[in-house]
Amino acid sequence: MGILYLVLLYLLPIFILFIIHIHKTKSTRRTSLIPPGPKPLPIIGNLHQIDPSSPHQSLWQLSKHYGPIMSLHLGNIPTLVVSSARMAKEVLKTHDLKFASRPAFLGLRKLTYNGLDLGFAPYSPYWREMKKLCVLHLFSSQRVHSFRPIRENEVAQLIQKLSQYDGDEKGVNLSEILMFLTNTIICKIAFGKKYDFDYEEEVEFGSGQRRSKLQVLLNEAQALLTEFYFSDNFLLLGWVDRVRGTLRRLDKTFKELDLIYQRVIDDHIDNLARPKSKEQEVADIIDIFLQMMNNHSLSFDLTLNHIKAILMNIFLAGTDTSAATVVWAMTALMNNPRVMNKVQMEIKNLYEDKDFINEDDIEKLPYLKSVVKETLRLFPPSPLLLPRETIENCYIDGYEIKPKTLVHVNAWAIARDPDNWEDPEDFYPERFFTSSIDFKGKNFELIPFGSGRRMCPAMNMGVVTVELILANLVHSFDWKLPNDFDKEQVLDTQMKPGITMHKKIDLYLVPRKRSP
Repeated sequence: MGILYLVLLYLLPIFILFIIHIHKTKSTRRTSLIPPGPKPLPIIGNLHQIDPSSPHQSLWQLSKHYGPIMSLHLGNIPTLVVSSARMAKEVLKTHDLKFASRPAFLGLRKLTYNGLDLGFAPYSPYWREMKKLCVLHLFSSQRVHSFRPIRENEVAQLIQKLSQYDGDEKGVNLSEILMFLTNTIICKIAFGKKYDFDYEEEVEFGSGQRRSKLQVLLNEAQALLTEFYFSDNFLLLGWVDRVRGTLRRLDKTFKELDLIYQRVIDDHIDNLARPKSKEQEVADIIDIFLQMMNNHSLSFDLTLNHIKAILMNIFLAGTDTSAATVVWAMTALMNNPRVMNKVQMEIKNLYEDKDFINEDDIEKLPYLKSVVKETLRLFPPSPLLLPRETIENCYIDGYEIKPKTLVHVNAWAIARDPDNWEDPEDFYPERFFTSSIDFKGKNFELIPFGSGRRMCPAMNMGVVTVELILANLVHSFDWKLPNDFDKEQVLDTQMKPGITMHKKIDLYLVPRKRSP
């Protein structure tokens, strides 16, 4: 009797969801013309058709059958997927404001202190004011240029360290080394100094390098941001998240990251308490926010949680995307020796006698810049961009899009659309010599950073960092695979789950110092 009771208890909410689903489906079909899409199954919708390890590829395959504007149901969430430049322009430009919000998913809410950040916060006056602050004090062209000495110094130190492993056949783990580098750069830019986060755990990786606890946590946060939560998709089945251990993982990661954020803030509070001369300027964005807490210059009461939410964005976006892009660029170059040789020769012909390529030098390297563009085309940092949510009703291509619809823009599929690109699967940087298409949000054939109001505000900082690192890696070294490594495996282009597109298998390469 007890077992039967438990079975009925579990089946009852499923039966109720089924009835609600049937009612909603019939009602929707009667009252609106929705975009085409695969028929959803009761309760789960189209979840069974999405590969969680590469959702952008699953959606791309479906769009080939149902078209560039497609409707799905992910559980009980109505979802719109756009997979062409024309449809992306409708969403990101023509109707940008109506598509400017973010969904309130469980993982996003938890890790962003209930939407107090910049990247995942819902569209609101608060978000607009926070964006102005971050752009002014961290992402403006003037600020990005002012951080040049930090970037160049850290990259120069990296090249020196890599030189110690000249010809070491064990190879170095570039995936981890670049994460460490970009984390150091972003810490010095955003917080005024490098932070040693190896205080809890250290993980050995390749040739004596180390990965900090922060990097471990950021990897876990990436996975949790795109984790499937029953609470989001099936209101009555939220208890399953607890049974699966997903909530425990989320709480644990949140608490450990919170301790790191608090450490950064406490350090800045201590610095602010020390006497300063009148000539001293505020060092970084955390100091600025702490001062705003005291002078009440904002339209809302700024708290430590607001600052921590911004720290989450800085760590996650600033560290992950630049490192991932350089890893993909090096992977593509190793798979295309012709391109590697050509970009090395471009640098050598201009700067043969230079040990280090600085940011002014890069402006005279059009082929290197085309390599970065082609990398961003084939391996956009966020293949589906960040998810959007509609604010109000609108019409696209004659189809009605209702409020609270989840929206995915498949930037990965758009950048491989044969209608836009010749031989789209090939890594061919020369294509940009005869094309005016750029990634700055005006050309919807190439939108690795999005477009419109919710476009990535750190685009300029990210691109200049990627160009600087890549230029010096290919100028200073010739690269080969370690002897014991399988080329097809090491240079494979499979991806890890997560919002940022990381290479699934870490990139191990042997650096050989290039002769003058």
